[in-house]
Amino acid sequence: MYLSAEKKKEIFEKYGKSNTDTGSPEAQIALFSYRISHLTEHLKSNHKDYTTERALKMLVGKRRRLLDYLIKVDITRYRAIVKELGLRK
Repeated sequence: MYLSAEKKKEIFEKYGKSNTDTGSPEAQIALFSYRISHLTEHLKSNHKDYTTERALKMLVGKRRRLLDYLIKVDITRYRAIVKELGLRK
């Protein structure tokens, strides 16, 4: 599997408040970004995989909604996570 428990723990430790912080928007956005990059690479070689394409679009939407929430709650946290992950609107 592409996303092991160790990798998840590493992502949560880096972007969350602790290694068990799975609920903060920053940790979830980082996890979604990792999954989005994996699915994008998969679709480059399997362009007819429409189920994965749909899942990718849904993940992008979830990440966008979390980013919109973070903008409303705390703009400095939003700017920090966008800069750290290299995202752009």
